[in-house]
Amino acid sequence: MMWLYVMFDLPVGTKSQRRAATQFRQFLLDQGFEMAQFSVYLRFAESKEAVEAHIRRVRGALPRRGKVHIVSVTDKQYENARVFVGRRRRRTAKPSQLALF
Repeated sequence: MMWLYVMFDLPVGTKSQRRAATQFRQFLLDQGFEMAQFSVYLRFAESKEAVEAHIRRVRGALPRRGKVHIVSVTDKQYENARVFVGRRRRRTAKPSQLALF
């Protein structure tokens, strides 16, 4: 079991760049990713094969400009993440996107 992080820095100086950035964010949401921070999205994947499939889909939707990083971590590594909101620590909660269809 793995977690997939997609982190990006996209240009938003022009109307077409803002549109491309918005479309990329919407694509990630449509693919089952959840927003961890404004330009950091994550998704659970049940296997390395699923991770590779998600990476292929994200790669196919990349905007023409900007920088995108994709990182996969094991479920155990994800559990060890420390999340702080202000000065308070917040437990690492598993995203709610694990719905069965």
